[in-house]
Formats: sequence, structure tokens, C-alpha cells
Amino acid sequence: MPHQPITVSGVEVTPLCDAVGPMGAAIRRPLAEMFPGSGLPDEPWVLHFHCYLLRAAAGRLTLVDTGIGGADSPASSWAPVPGTLFGELAAVGVTPAEIDTVVLTHLHSDHASGVVLDGGPAFANARYVLQQAELDAAQGQALDRLVTPIKGQLHVVEGQAEVAPGVHVHLAPGHTPGHQIVRVGDVAVTGDLVLHPVQLDDPGVRYLYDDDQEAAARTRAEVLGALRAERAILATAHFSEPFLRL
Repeated sequence: MPHQPITVSGVEVTPLCDAVGPMGAAIRRPLAEMFPGSGLPDEPWVLHFHCYLLRAAAGRLTLVDTGIGGADSPASSWAPVPGTLFGELAAVGVTPAEIDTVVLTHLHSDHASGVVLDGGPAFANARYVLQQAELDAAQGQALDRLVTPIKGQLHVVEGQAEVAPGVHVHLAPGHTPGHQIVRVGDVAVTGDLVLHPVQLDDPGVRYLYDDDQEAAARTRAEVLGALRAERAILATAHFSEPFLRL
């Protein structure tokens, strides 16, 4: 079942737990190797895979990220597929056809594989919001299996943009070239800006699978610093508890 929602600036924010589990052997590494210099012990890292439903007062529905997808998704080599996003949506009374906007924080398979169902757009009536830099960098399965089927519904932005009433995206590159976060009032849906709680204490701790570790660390420090100054609420992708006030 979904976590309890919070309401900010007239928008209800509901975390949807798509899956829980460790990384598969294909990419799993000791924590100390995944987060160099963190001092983390060599113990299993159990990830929670959260998507977020944003329900505006006027009824518009925005979904942030689409999870790991079905049993045959691009995430199947390492993530605990199939994801349960559609069941989570049903539990809060929402059908895929009712989603107006889908924001993809980035195109990694655990955040974007749920865009496609049976070879076509899983959210038939939605615009899919993606940063231009992320689209430009798309290749391989991300391009062929995730972007191409939704190309007729893409809403490509550059930098900061309001993509639905009260819902803004902000470019936060490093994890991927076009990684973006989502702001709703004092909530920031952070995607993979921060992967592990150790990075809250030290944003300089790098992550093995950041595309550009130096840029990601710099972005993380800048964005978390700004969010901490306003005592924002983080809505995280992979922490056990979705919400965290800085």
C-alpha cells in the first residue's frame, strides 16, 4: 500500500512504493566501493524504489517517475521486477489513463521503465516531461525501448520549467546529463540527487554509478545546501522512508 500523503501548497504528494530489494548481482558492489570514502560497512544495501503522485486541488494528476517496469523491462537484469506501480495507483483510486503529466527525473531503468506497457505508452493521455540534455544523451535500451515508444507525447524542457500548475522541474545534472528534480511548494522530489543517507551528511561522497561523479557531487552540495536553507522536505527515491525534512 502507498505511504501516507502530505499536502503542500494545495498539492497532495503521495509516495508510491514500486519495489523493495537489493541490487542484483549484475551491478551489486560492496557499499564501500559504491560510495567511496563513505566509511560504510560491507552489508547489503536494500533499496526502496519510490515514485510520487502529485494531485492538485483542481484534480490534475502528475506522476514523478515510473519505476522498474515489468518482468521483461530494461531493469530486469538487476532490479526486483516486476514493479507494483499500477497496483499502488489503483490503491489510491487512480487509473493510468487519468495521469495528465509524467515527469521522468532521468532515464535510468529503475526510474523510467514503467513508461511502456505492451510496447506502447503506459500512460496514454499524459505528456512525458524530460530534459533536453537527457534526451540528447539517450542511447541503447533507454532510447529504443523507453523514449521511442513515447516520442509523440514528449514534452522536452531545458532547465527550470513549470510543467503543471504548481509543479516545477529544475535541472540537476551529474547523475545523468539531464537529471532533474521536481519542486512542489517546500517539497523536493529528488530522483537520484541523493542515493544514500550518508550523502546528506557529506554531499561530497560520490556514487559509483553517477555518470559524472564530480559534477554530481557539486550539484548535490549546491542543491542540498539551498534546500537545507529553506528547511525543505525531501521526497527521496531510494530511502526506506520517503519524506525527510532537512
